[in-house]
Amino acid sequence: MMEIKFIICNDYDEMSHRAAEIFAAQIKENPESVLGLATGSTPVGMYSELASMGLDFSRIKSVNLDEYYPISPKNENSYRYFMNENLFSKVNININNTYVPNGEAADAEKECREYDALIDRLGGIDLQVLGIGPNGHIGFNEPDTELFAGTHVTSLTLSTVEANSRFFSSVDEVPKKAITMGMSSILSAKKIVLLISGKNKHAALKALLDDKITPAVPATFLKLHRDVTVICDKAAYEG
Repeated sequence: MMEIKFIICNDYDEMSHRAAEIFAAQIKENPESVLGLATGSTPVGMYSELASMGLDFSRIKSVNLDEYYPISPKNENSYRYFMNENLFSKVNININNTYVPNGEAADAEKECREYDALIDRLGGIDLQVLGIGPNGHIGFNEPDTELFAGTHVTSLTLSTVEANSRFFSSVDEVPKKAITMGMSSILSAKKIVLLISGKNKHAALKALLDDKITPAVPATFLKLHRDVTVICDKAAYEG
């Protein structure tokens, strides 16, 4: 089993800075990199740092982990809208080279197949950033008795719906499904950076420190990958 590298930071800001440094190095080393991106509150600081670094994104391509389903990209809570607001509008990336699952796809299953084919066509993901849920989910791969390999439509658990309701007017407005990359899609990335912030993520982080791999904590499958760096703050590490 591969060993996960841990970088323990004092706080969220330091965690965001360290993560941005890794992504900046990737962009400078390969200006045509394919970046795997995530949404949620955790990577916002990293995106803000990246936007302030004066990096050249003109030949970068990006692929997002997931999107609510169904949802319009114009909806302020869609992940397409999130990425446009938090990163794409602040750097010189070609918006046509940024990919997010289509939350309005008439045929969601077809969209999933085409999304995996797209990633293959791009040559795979060079560097993937991930967040983690308190229950250990990555992307929208929720704890279960079995997990999907490829991009798929998934039902969100009540805990995830409740956690995400802070972004909506009410819990009833949160979509109950999502299109998400599966575990094989994620583990196929050449390098992975997992960001973990906050005391409520301690149990999920702790699951990464032992030898067990279980679909009950999807993030534990990252132990199978050869190049994973976990960047966390002290609150998450110490609990």
